[in-house]
Amino acid sequence: MLDQLPVEIVERIVAKIPDTDLIAASKVDSVWWQEVRQEAYKRWKNYATTIGHVQALRKLFEKGNIDWISFEDVNDFYKRWIDRLTKDQLYIMEKMLRNGMVVDP
Repeated sequence: MLDQLPVEIVERIVAKIPDTDLIAASKVDSVWWQEVRQEAYKRWKNYATTIGHVQALRKLFEKGNIDWISFEDVNDFYKRWIDRLTKDQLYIMEKMLRNGMVVDP
């Protein structure tokens, strides 16, 4: 039944699947595989963009442009945030590699 859904519906469903279950949805058929691949790339890129924004915020703090919070608070939060984003990004890329979804060199 899942293999007979319109592509638009598949796109909506795939967009709501958590990272941990995303690749499993690619096993339904070739349409699902393609949609999961596109969604995984989109999420990977979003993680990379967010990491860049977080690093830019840290640079602002280091320059002294943000003075209403302590360095320790920012530094601890920064480390935890970057670690989480990086783990999520690497998780998606690893799953994509293992399932033949990475076509870029």
